[in-house]
Amino acid sequence: MRVVLAGATGAIGRPLTRRLRAAGHAVVGLTRHADGVRWLREVGAEGIVADVLDRDALLRALAGVRADAVIHEGTALRKTPTRHRDLYPTDRLRTRGTANLLAAARGVGARRFVTQSFLYVYGFVDHGERALTEDEPFSPGGGDRFDVHAAAMQANERHVLDAAGLDGVALRYGFFYGPESGTYGLLDLAARRRMPAPRRGTMMSAVHVDDAAAATVAALEQGRAGHAYNVADDHPLSWTEYLDAFAEAAGAPRPWRVPNAAFLVSPYLGALMTRASIRLVTAKAKRELDWAPAYPSARDGLAAVAQTWRGERH
Repeated sequence: MRVVLAGATGAIGRPLTRRLRAAGHAVVGLTRHADGVRWLREVGAEGIVADVLDRDALLRALAGVRADAVIHEGTALRKTPTRHRDLYPTDRLRTRGTANLLAAARGVGARRFVTQSFLYVYGFVDHGERALTEDEPFSPGGGDRFDVHAAAMQANERHVLDAAGLDGVALRYGFFYGPESGTYGLLDLAARRRMPAPRRGTMMSAVHVDDAAAATVAALEQGRAGHAYNVADDHPLSWTEYLDAFAEAAGAPRPWRVPNAAFLVSPYLGALMTRASIRLVTAKAKRELDWAPAYPSARDGLAAVAQTWRGERH
């Protein structure tokens, strides 16, 4: 297929571009910077500078382009978000950006649209011991500004899954980690013993960016129209265990424990680590997409990432 990929040079965009090319697909990558175009050309893809939030400019940039599918991986996150305002640009990409890309998909003649979602589409709340399948109804966002973020994710999915004339698929990713997702910085913090962990962190699901990219290619090729898929590894961890895994991968002692309340100085990330709790079930993706994570646990994946991290440090 010929695929327009928004966010082609982001944390998942780069490994996804490589996997799409390896699977025989032609890629037209959208990026906001000329440096991104150069990288795309180096890996055998086309590159176009475009801002998906500017509808008219986006349609002009894609004038004359023909494609079979569009994949939306656009975010505005340059680092791990800690404050609510860090999420607002990405909220806009999930609402107005998605609407613009759907218009662009029709303009290029696409018949398929795959969009990124996130595990907190189920709500920034404590889901207790239940492991969530795709049949789980969306919960209230979690109150206050969490409602804004959850509503943006839910609107993104509704726009895509209900889009007339397009086979829409949504992927509900766990937390990304990997060599191109800020993981090196967290490994550095762990190695210097500057990364505390909550005493009783809540549960979360994670996924290596390469595994997320593999699932995305599978969804492009095999995902059922109108369906969403959870994409995560097989072993949800508490945030305390997750940060311990960073320290173990870095060859450092486990992070020092801090009372949960101390993390609430970071209004967004602190609440995720100490209040919201979620475990994703990925049986549907395994069954329908013939996909399974190469790294069944973040402990496995972080050990692999740490090998290249050490090589780049020396």
